[in-house]
Amino acid sequence: MKLLTSLLLAGSTLAIAAPQNPNHYESIRQEIRQSIARGNDWLKSRQNPDGFWDDAQLPAFTALALNAAVRDPNLDRSAPFPAHIEKGYTWLLAQQKEDGGIYNRGLSVYNTATAVTALMATGRKDFEPAVVKARKHLIDNQWDTDDANKGGIGYGSNNTHTDLSNTYLAIEAIALSRKVVEDGNFGEQPELDWEAAIKFLSRCQNLEETNDREWASNDPKNKGGFAYSPFESKAGEEKNPEGRTALRSYGSMSYAGLLSMIYAKLSADDPRVTAVKEWLGKNYTLDENPGMGAQGLYYYYQTMAKALSAANIGMLKLDDGGQADWRNDLGSKLLAAQREDGSWVNTNGRWMESNPVLVTAFTVLTLAQVYDSIPER
Repeated sequence: MKLLTSLLLAGSTLAIAAPQNPNHYESIRQEIRQSIARGNDWLKSRQNPDGFWDDAQLPAFTALALNAAVRDPNLDRSAPFPAHIEKGYTWLLAQQKEDGGIYNRGLSVYNTATAVTALMATGRKDFEPAVVKARKHLIDNQWDTDDANKGGIGYGSNNTHTDLSNTYLAIEAIALSRKVVEDGNFGEQPELDWEAAIKFLSRCQNLEETNDREWASNDPKNKGGFAYSPFESKAGEEKNPEGRTALRSYGSMSYAGLLSMIYAKLSADDPRVTAVKEWLGKNYTLDENPGMGAQGLYYYYQTMAKALSAANIGMLKLDDGGQADWRNDLGSKLLAAQREDGSWVNTNGRWMESNPVLVTAFTVLTLAQVYDSIPER
């Protein structure tokens, strides 16, 4: 059941560029299906008897594992959830606080956004009251200030700045849950200030025409790509040809930026959308997170799959005039990286990617996104 993919593509106005013959995916599609099953079997074996995964203080781990489980194409969606999935969701919902957030040790936005996405993946009506409360928590965390943080969202819990990573996760959760509040069953609900959010996204992008930050650069290396925030790039800084200090664009945030702009309903011909797609085409690779090496590599893979699926991009246009069959490339890369026990792990431990529970959940979700995005026969 392609529930989350349908939600992901809703509202997207970007044109599709699909391969001429979708049937050439049939072999890898079956391999992906088997790989997902192995990955989810491994994750099931790592569940705590109380129902959570890895760290009870970080419900995002449980949300990611549950999302991976329910997006498994092998799961019988016509039957009740298996006991371990039901137990996991029961535990996750029990972590919801009075403010609507689903968190324990802080990082309320990251944990809540990840939980909302996992709850929405089920399509279950009985989860909707919790989703509505959690959605409001995310909206309440949008900054309304007189500086460059305005419109963005940070980690929550008295954080001192906003960033694109948390903003993208919150925007995704808010967009995926929009229909729940639009139905009118929960009365009048707040909405994200989308105009402010778009302004924030623009302030994270290397594009002088739409970014009023001094560091924005149109030099060929960076133009169109995204930094971590209006103040910082995890890929560092460099002097541009004009002698100004620019924040370097990098891969994972550039895909996060594209996905966020799609959810914000920017058109396909918006210069911000075309610019980031050009940057992604210039920097297309699966060997690293461009600008970051192996750091955050599996997060990069997941943002790539989600963004290119939501953009309806079947073949990504490259800088040399060629096209990348990203589904086949990404699927093959991840199939080859799966370990004998069914798990995945990054050799670089930054951002917790040495944790196989986190990385296996990321990877199963990435493969599920690839699987669901493959054109029908």
